[in-house]
Amino acid sequence: MEVISLHGTDDRLYQLVARLVMDPDVLRQNNNYPFKTTSEYVWHLCVGDDGGVVGFLPVKATDRGFYIDNYYVGGDEQAVLGLLIGHVLLQTTRPVTILAHKRHSQTLKGHGFITSTVFAQYNRMQCVRRIGDDGR
Repeated sequence: MEVISLHGTDDRLYQLVARLVMDPDVLRQNNNYPFKTTSEYVWHLCVGDDGGVVGFLPVKATDRGFYIDNYYVGGDEQAVLGLLIGHVLLQTTRPVTILAHKRHSQTLKGHGFITSTVFAQYNRMQCVRRIGDDGR
């Protein structure tokens, strides 16, 4: 598996994720919340050995750092989430905030995230770190 990063409006991004972002099962896994993108996003995609996307994190740049509010991890594979979040963390010294599914909280804690707000289905988590530190 490898992680690639694409600008939020890159044509290749649409080719790689269109099947997933319109799949009813993928949307259901994301609590029927649609995926969105603009020029403020960079998408980090985990690509399997067969060339198919097995997970992605759309990361939005904000004044306060980077924000992730919807993402996909095929089969809830914690290793895929760990690979993606580690990739994002290695590229920045700015804070990264994620609105995480509760089932992913432990994996994110392993990368240095702490829970800042608890909701019914999600935890808002944040990681403040130094460049080159993958949070472990």
